Amino acid sequence: MNLEFKRKLPIPMEIKKEYPLSERAAAVKETKDREIRDVFTGASDKFLVIIGPCSADNEDAVLDYVNRLARVQEKVADRLILIPRVYTNKPRTTGEGYKGILHQPDPTKAPDILQGLIAIRKLHMRTIEETGLPTADEMLYPENYRYLNDLLSYVAIGARSVEDQHHRMTASGMSVPAGMKNPTSGDLTVMMNSVVAAQASHNFIYRGWEVESKGNDLAHTILRGAVNKRGQCIPNYHYEDLSLLVELYQQRDYKNPACIVDANHSNSNKQFREQIRITKEVLHSRRHSPDIASLVKGVMIESYLVEGCQKVSEGVYGKSITDPCLGWEDSEQLIYIIAESV
Repeated sequence: MNLEFKRKLPIPMEIKKEYPLSERAAAVKETKDREIRDVFTGASDKFLVIIGPCSADNEDAVLDYVNRLARVQEKVADRLILIPRVYTNKPRTTGEGYKGILHQPDPTKAPDILQGLIAIRKLHMRTIEETGLPTADEMLYPENYRYLNDLLSYVAIGARSVEDQHHRMTASGMSVPAGMKNPTSGDLTVMMNSVVAAQASHNFIYRGWEVESKGNDLAHTILRGAVNKRGQCIPNYHYEDLSLLVELYQQRDYKNPACIVDANHSNSNKQFREQIRITKEVLHSRRHSPDIASLVKGVMIESYLVEGCQKVSEGVYGKSITDPCLGWEDSEQLIYIIAESV
């Protein structure tokens, strides 16, 4: 086997014991989880805005960002629930490049996964404890989820992972919303099948244990656009796309039908400023159709302190080193627009 076993890593229980979430912060998270659940079940008509950097690459910059977000949350609390994207691992199409703070706590230094596990836990903990906001992350590696499962209030399953059985079954064991993205091909039946799987109970192997999941009634869809055989982006956030998704949900007895629209990625062709226009169009579609309004529970936006993106070597504070993001001023204004429109 062509692997070098470098060192045995602590199990999640050991990391959690060394870096525990305070009782006060755990109570805050429990309250936020309940509020978010109410949105997905329809008990609340608040709108979710899952917003933040493409990848959480710098602890100070991310905490600066989420503290600003917390101040905005106070102003829109009657209409919106803001969930910071604290994305600590980054999928790479070719496997090359920065893979997130889990791999490299310092993007300028060599990978160190032990320190990365500590760094991602501390970053999520600080977000909750300092801001009172819930946090979201992408589950790129199912076996790593338990290092953060007591911290996360929202989990996304990416376009390249959504067909994977282990991702689906692990999502079925979560007690928080799991968003299943459409695959890069754009095949919506794959996404819908992943929701069926995540909402069901399963027996499987997880971290060396035989486990049984109970099924996740908050598993739902995320529309993120697609790519055709020529590598061209195909958006799927338009009125017709949302109407089609309503029809697909009606074909089967899903629990808590829900969708989040990802305004970036293939929906925007990674033209980050287009997220403003796309979000406005989604809000217009919700106003036009009660069925779409009932189904679309929120939007996902990539945003950081400084707009655009940069190379790691440039070292601009609060600017993405992966996909380009909206800057803070545009992001804040967009949140207020969303609040006025829902």
